[in-house]
Amino acid sequence: MSTEPSSQFATPRIDVRALLGLYDPADTTDWGPIRAAQLHAGRQLALFLLGANVIGAALVVMMFDGQAPRWTLIGWAVLTGLVSVGVTIRRLATRHRDANSATLGDVRDTVLEGIALAAVWSVPPLALGSRADIGTAMGLWIVLSVMLTASAVAMAALPLATLSFLGVLGAAIAGMLLLIGSPLLAAATVLFVVLLMVGCFQRGKSLVVIRANEIGLAERDETVSLLLREFEEEDGDWLWETDSARRIVRASPRFARSVLLDPVKINGMPLLQALAGAHWESGEFSSGLRTLADKLKNREAFRDLLLPVQVGETERWFALAASPRHDEDGAFIGFRGVGSDVTAQRESADKINRMARYDTLTGLPNRLHLNEQLARAMAEAEKWGTRCAFMMIDLDRFKAVNDSLGHPIGDRLLGRVSERLGHLVTDNEMVGRLGGDEFAVVVRDASDGARVEKLAQTIIDSLSRPYEVDAHTLYIGASVGVAIGPRDGRTAEMLIRSADLALYRSKDAGGGVFHAYEPQLHVKAEERRVLEMALRQALEKGEMHLEYQPVVAAGTGSLTGFEALLRWTHPELGVISPAKFVPLAEDARLIVPMGEWVLRQACDEAAAWPAPTRVAVNVSPEQLHNPAFVSVVASALANSGLPPERLELEVTEGVFMREGTVAVQVLERVLDLGVRLSLDDFGTGYSSLGYLARTRFSTIKVDRSFVQGASRGQKEPIAIIRAVVALAQSLGMATTAEGVETEEEHRLIQDLGCTKVQGYYFGRPLPVGEARALASRDWGKEAAAA
Repeated sequence: MSTEPSSQFATPRIDVRALLGLYDPADTTDWGPIRAAQLHAGRQLALFLLGANVIGAALVVMMFDGQAPRWTLIGWAVLTGLVSVGVTIRRLATRHRDANSATLGDVRDTVLEGIALAAVWSVPPLALGSRADIGTAMGLWIVLSVMLTASAVAMAALPLATLSFLGVLGAAIAGMLLLIGSPLLAAATVLFVVLLMVGCFQRGKSLVVIRANEIGLAERDETVSLLLREFEEEDGDWLWETDSARRIVRASPRFARSVLLDPVKINGMPLLQALAGAHWESGEFSSGLRTLADKLKNREAFRDLLLPVQVGETERWFALAASPRHDEDGAFIGFRGVGSDVTAQRESADKINRMARYDTLTGLPNRLHLNEQLARAMAEAEKWGTRCAFMMIDLDRFKAVNDSLGHPIGDRLLGRVSERLGHLVTDNEMVGRLGGDEFAVVVRDASDGARVEKLAQTIIDSLSRPYEVDAHTLYIGASVGVAIGPRDGRTAEMLIRSADLALYRSKDAGGGVFHAYEPQLHVKAEERRVLEMALRQALEKGEMHLEYQPVVAAGTGSLTGFEALLRWTHPELGVISPAKFVPLAEDARLIVPMGEWVLRQACDEAAAWPAPTRVAVNVSPEQLHNPAFVSVVASALANSGLPPERLELEVTEGVFMREGTVAVQVLERVLDLGVRLSLDDFGTGYSSLGYLARTRFSTIKVDRSFVQGASRGQKEPIAIIRAVVALAQSLGMATTAEGVETEEEHRLIQDLGCTKVQGYYFGRPLPVGEARALASRDWGKEAAAA
């Protein structure tokens, strides 16, 4: 059974098969109580049906007495009485008298009652009426029509039984009339029976609809009762009412309990006094209570008015709503409203608000909270003609700690950093975490510029002190960018951008310093943005090309190979230094596609050189952190036809500083291809002998800074070069000195034991044609020996 909307109630749409008891629909309606109602209605008229059967049987016996054997009539009458009594007993059976539910079978079985009664009542018209005179036949027709009507009335609640009775008996009567030659009466009888069947069905349907509505109302009443009971059991809303003098009248007991007052004594007390509690005498009212007083005084309706209320030793939060009341003459007679204790909801909202505005790792204000505070500071500075400041702090070398020791150590280190920052600020500043290893400070009053600079330097000094974390002594630093508002930005977003540019300058200077924003930083940032946009299209537009710098044997000066160097010539910006665009490519995550292009171009060019001339290609750590790099190398070698031993990949120590990555495994797989490996800039970074022993390097390159220092006679660079050479010899590796520019440097490098040399003394980076011509020279046995 489903429902459809009507003007007042939902009118059920009855399934005919379910109504007749032939089918149990699989919907949400419980038909058990409805079937019980059908049986109950049939039981109510059971005695009426019995009386109609007995009287009808007596009339038939009297009518045919003398026209049919008496024993036949008496036998039929007894049979009719027994069937009628049996049906009545079934209807009055105590099994369903007090039941609230009935099964499908209980209703379906009533069809037997209808068929049994129809069978016994079909005997007179078929056996007696067809041979009787016309007067007796008409009398029988009248009696049977009355029986049809009586049965339709008595059994209408059970349509299946009623329809069975009417159908069988109606057919018998029509047959009798046809046999005595009255087809018109037979047709009238059929029409009468059909009308009775329709009426019976509609009455049965009405009963089911009424019962279904009753069940729905009962369920609704039960639901409302449950809700009301739950409302009463829980500490829900309470009612309050005041008179025209704002005194409480007819106080709800729950209201009185909410403010810990006697339900009787609270009547007559001013509402504000009841809510103010201990603060009533001192007059120290909350802003919410003052708002309530204004609303009551002005006789204004209000809703969702929040106010803190001191209840005993605890502070609670009430939400009030009310409307003014007037009598029949329009005179004001007070307020009536509702209130509720929303302390739990308030605490939950405060918790959610804190989670939204505070960093879960450090407990410091997050980016959202910092932005809000900076916006307030900007507004105050604008209002009073003062200054505020915003500092952006970026930790130096934190990434190396996080990658080498893991994120748990990194997280604990961030916690220590936040503790130190928290000890450095006063009420005039707010320190927070922007995310990652970036922090920020909002300085509400920055009128004293010297104090702001001192705070920035103090932050750098404090954060640069060593940390003890899980038995590790960690050294990091900090870089700071400072922007003053509203001078460096008239909105919070502009000021943050200015501080970010100042921070970028500090990082670009090597870190460990602070810089204040300067207008030209915006110019540099715009240049960087334009350069990055151009760089993203440089490969597609063919603006990139390679040059090749010779690498020679230190002892003989014979060519051993070239280092491929990427160059960029922009049609408008001109030649752009690699020192400028390579870091930009790494920041913009363009280094991987660019590196792949360099590798393929270098392999294609080196394949045209005579053996055994090698080509060296620099590889970024980002390339090695991608497992697909192995396939890139294999593809470049296969497509170019270059033997793997003639390709040398140059990597820096930074590759080995990210533990837990795939870089080392990728290098091993590349070496398995037969490619050679060179360690570039050894000694300038996080030098470690561990990865030298674990990785199959063929060459260690000595940075040009050591070469220049050694040429000036500095002892430390000379000692470092000797140590590197000795280390390389012990591990079976070659050494290449970079940046050799003079004959004196060349002789020094030879004396120190370096096996290969690279620098302007032997040749600048050459275009493709010149490099190819140089490689094609006959270097004789020296080149073969290299």
